[in-house]
Amino acid sequence: MGKHASEARAEVEKCAGLADYYADHLPRFCAPRAAAGDGHVRVIHRPLGLILGVMPWNFPLWQVARFAIPALAAGNAAILKHAPNVPGCAAELAEIFSAAFPAGLFASLRLDVDETEALIADRRIGGVSLTGSIAAGRSVGAAAGRSLRPSVLELGGSDPYLVLADADLDLAVETVLRGRLVNAGQSCISPKRLIVLREVFDRFQRKLLERCGEIGYVGPDPRDDAPNQLAPLAREDLRDTLHAQVQRSVTAGAKLLLGGRIPSGEGFYYPVTVLSDPQRGSPAYAEELFGPVFTLICVADVDEAMAIA
Repeated sequence: MGKHASEARAEVEKCAGLADYYADHLPRFCAPRAAAGDGHVRVIHRPLGLILGVMPWNFPLWQVARFAIPALAAGNAAILKHAPNVPGCAAELAEIFSAAFPAGLFASLRLDVDETEALIADRRIGGVSLTGSIAAGRSVGAAAGRSLRPSVLELGGSDPYLVLADADLDLAVETVLRGRLVNAGQSCISPKRLIVLREVFDRFQRKLLERCGEIGYVGPDPRDDAPNQLAPLAREDLRDTLHAQVQRSVTAGAKLLLGGRIPSGEGFYYPVTVLSDPQRGSPAYAEELFGPVFTLICVADVDEAMAIA
């Protein structure tokens, strides 16, 4: 999906660590235990059966490993419906799991939305795990509910980052840069709305702009990653959607302090962009922006910061 090679290697290492973790701890997690307060009742874990995983493109190895490794190790089988733009990752994972587990316990299928909903209704499906957008979560959750399938849904969000009056501003800027720009900003848990107290707002904004101005772009080959260089976004349509959100926010009244223009040249790059004072209800204020865009919101006190967060 175009991420830096160093970030890809880190994702692989994280998957390996997850495998080690469940190898060490799953027997204890699944062991029978006495129910709290009643020595005559025991909790016994049994496999659900066939688990369907509907997984995203932004961490195409980690998200699959996080659902599949514990499911398979606990005695289930798994079907992967991966994002359509990362078929190579799906094929690689199928090969890895086939080598690690008995044959036939893991399969990767290319399915569209209608086929996925039909599969959820199949009586052989024992549960569903999804990581994706709110729209995808509504669709899969509704299909799972109609068939009374247990489901786990991890959806997107517009996470707040509060900077209070006693903050170490240099540390706050470096921390938010690391969090917001991981995977070129394509992470559901990255800080997206920077809610800053008025008494430190101008200083924080100045420091953030200075650091953001130092960040450039890698070339078309993501193996050429370097410090302070962004990788491209995963697809052209995703970049266009992000840019439209920025434009609508500016039209609604947000101040564009940096970036906000699609660069010419090869690759689906989007520049580090800083918006300030977005209007309530505008995309930068109320929606998830899935890319390297910072939204600055100035507040009078901690109570207002918490209310907006």
